[in-house]
Amino acid sequence: MSTPPDHPSCSGRRRLLLGAASVLCPAVDGRAAPVRAPEPPPMPLARDWSPGDDPAGWLASEKFDGVRALWDGRRLRFRSGREVPAPPAFLARLPQEPLDGELWLGRGRFEALSGLVRRATPAAADWADLRYLVFELPGAPGPFAQRADRLRRIVARTDWAPLQAVAQQPVADAAALRGRLDEVLRDGGEGLMLHRADAPWAPGRNGLLRKLKPLADAEAVVLGHQPGRGALAGLAGALRVRADDGREFDIGTGLSAAQRRAPPPPGTRITYTHRGFTGHGLPRFASLLRVAPTF
Repeated sequence: MSTPPDHPSCSGRRRLLLGAASVLCPAVDGRAAPVRAPEPPPMPLARDWSPGDDPAGWLASEKFDGVRALWDGRRLRFRSGREVPAPPAFLARLPQEPLDGELWLGRGRFEALSGLVRRATPAAADWADLRYLVFELPGAPGPFAQRADRLRRIVARTDWAPLQAVAQQPVADAAALRGRLDEVLRDGGEGLMLHRADAPWAPGRNGLLRKLKPLADAEAVVLGHQPGRGALAGLAGALRVRADDGREFDIGTGLSAAQRRAPPPPGTRITYTHRGFTGHGLPRFASLLRVAPTF
């Protein structure tokens, strides 16, 4: 059995993920003992914006291609629950209040960001251009509009350039929403997030938080690989994947030449785009967007 990357519970050994729940670490008697992986923190998750929905009463913001991170006043954690290996100087500047947001390097720089925030030994200089774009106060009372206003005050009081409150803008109607989306796309952004202005904080996919993009996206787990044919003989022709709702299908587009030579192994989470669904409920024109970071 191969040995996995370092895990904080394994004192210099390497880890092996067992599903999504545990790792193997050496026990005192030399045998491998399971250790529970961190629990994902509760957080609001977005559903897709539906065509024809009325945006009145919603607040829109840019959807940033960053890495979700939650600050609890003491620790900065990824969506998985694992701690972000951030420089101590960065953490020391964050306020006491819990925050929810995205670590971000800039439009189109997700791959560089992903590598940066995974470094086990972070350097403050490497984080100099990184921003923590915050949009929510986890567990705070009141409607979202009030929480967003309080968040702006917290950020202003902190007065530290890397910490920024995401601008939330009301949209009067569908035409205004389309105009806002077009503006973000022209500037190289990937879409919009919409929060119900009167919504309480609530974790999960409850419809109070939506995303609007030219292409819908979702995540799936790689089950295996379909062999390529013709010009792709000897390479991966497609990924066989399973979506979170249990549907299985193939993704044959969006793979780079390197990914066709060495495709993501089974068990890898990927993000894919699609254009709605077929009559059988499968994603239409599914295309690999990226391999989901293993945070």
